[in-house]
Amino acid sequence: MPRIAVIEHDLCKPKDCHLLCLRICPLVRTGVKAIEVNEETGKPIIAESLCMGCGLCVKKCPFHAISIVNVPEELEEDCVHRYGPNAFKLYRLPIPKPGKVLGIIGANGTGKSTSLAILSGRLKPNLGKYDEPPEWDDIIRFFRGSELQPYFSKLAEDRLRAVLKPQHVDLLAKKLKGTVAQLLKVADERGALDEIVDELELKDIMNRDVRKLSGGELQRLAVGIVALREADVYLFDEPSSYLDVYQRVKVAKLIRSLAREDKYVIVVEHDLAVLDYISDLVCVIYGEPGVFGVVSMPRGVGVGINEYLDGYLPAENMRIRKEAIRFDLRPLERIWKPEEKMLSWPRMVKVLGDFKLTVEPGSAHKGEVIGIVGPNGIGKTTFIRMLAGELEPDEGYVPLREKLKVSYKPQYILPEYDGTVRNMLVEEGGPEATSAWFRSEVLRPLRIEKLMDRYVKELSGGELQSVYIATCLAKDAKIYLIDEPMAYLDVEQRLTVARVVRHIAEERGAVVFIVEHDIIAHDFIADTLMVFTGRPGIEGHALSPMGLKKGMNLFLKELGITFRRDKHSGRPRVNKEGSYLDRLQKSIGEYYYVER
Repeated sequence: MPRIAVIEHDLCKPKDCHLLCLRICPLVRTGVKAIEVNEETGKPIIAESLCMGCGLCVKKCPFHAISIVNVPEELEEDCVHRYGPNAFKLYRLPIPKPGKVLGIIGANGTGKSTSLAILSGRLKPNLGKYDEPPEWDDIIRFFRGSELQPYFSKLAEDRLRAVLKPQHVDLLAKKLKGTVAQLLKVADERGALDEIVDELELKDIMNRDVRKLSGGELQRLAVGIVALREADVYLFDEPSSYLDVYQRVKVAKLIRSLAREDKYVIVVEHDLAVLDYISDLVCVIYGEPGVFGVVSMPRGVGVGINEYLDGYLPAENMRIRKEAIRFDLRPLERIWKPEEKMLSWPRMVKVLGDFKLTVEPGSAHKGEVIGIVGPNGIGKTTFIRMLAGELEPDEGYVPLREKLKVSYKPQYILPEYDGTVRNMLVEEGGPEATSAWFRSEVLRPLRIEKLMDRYVKELSGGELQSVYIATCLAKDAKIYLIDEPMAYLDVEQRLTVARVVRHIAEERGAVVFIVEHDIIAHDFIADTLMVFTGRPGIEGHALSPMGLKKGMNLFLKELGITFRRDKHSGRPRVNKEGSYLDRLQKSIGEYYYVER
């Protein structure tokens, strides 16, 4: 049986272990070079053709840098790309369809961004032959008989122009120079500048320097730049990060409008509601994160998402997860006892420049998770920063800071810490961060154990997000303030974060405030909702916490969007505007979902 041996060289530290893997490998001790040292890097390389999969090096490696995985024999014929010896391997590719939006869903580290890089022409597939990369004729021959053969033929002959919106839009501020208007005018090849500016609501920031834009503004700018290009292939890597629900739907509509008869549109997205709304077809990518990824055949969007949640792909006869993910059709309203009340706050007012936030009186209870929803620029983060002590209200007061310990995870996370993940956790969280209980309840579910000896500055966006969430939860606090924890996390990681946060709240009798734009995440995690209304950038009005369904109805009514429930999985799904269900639910005032 073929094996994939992956060595994460960022984790491998030969000087600290003196190449323990070489000494314990039973084949090396017989004189066979199953593991040898690369002369240039000084780090080990495993010969996959010789490795017998005993697992000794995996178990003994003190830095968890080695993974060895058995794969089916037939998969080796479908290898599309490998980054190098003992590096990530991608099997198959998503098959784009002209005039359709192809969505891609899967865990982080399984090859979604690699697939986009290959389909955009930025990365030439090497068919696994990293030491002797094939020519385009060989690549086209590899895909003969499939719809990808004419696609790569055109790509090789420069007859197919592809534009890609990158995943990490926060890096654009470092790469681009000028104002929003200047950048959009340069990109406008379709003569659709005014239309795109109106659609993405960019008019108010047209004269702003790109370096002064927020995450949501950068995201809309990046989507606008791609949409203005005259291209044959439009690729979007996580276009909804940092956007509120209303903006996500607007971006989804814009992306769908690009899927004309002769155009390809491909979207990687972790927000299931957005993916469902934006896509016609879905490819599921499964495998072992960081080791290998396998791309499924396209299927209808509803079927594809439900199969992904089920953890089983019938067409491939492949189990990709042990347990199915299900949602409650009727979330129960929790009834709080008077003695469970942990804190109350009075009416508060905060003025920042031309913006004014008014917070209505409210209270929170032990074990309660309070979701915070509202459009961008409405004051959600300002409210969190007041609770965290970073801002003082102009009217009213924050009563909890003097009596209760607070732990805060900010909205924008930057890899500024110079040390390792382990050092950061211990410094911020104290002894609790290394306890057996915390390892089993937080670090292991969030997949942080193998990152402990990595430097924080080396982490990817998703890894950094998980580490900051764990650092926040490591503090033995009574109030946890978590601002947009789901950015850069895949679907399974989002649901894992929801479970971990709920468990921490109940175990410690703490209150958790979570600002998040992913409706499905709130459906999974929140007991109550605080709805923020008003005019973004001008005034915000924070209502008292209310039941999940009541809060969602109020919030979605403000946005003019309705959700239904999927009959199979129970997940919330966005209704198409003007559809029968959309009109029905609006007429009866049920914007969140209809009871069945």
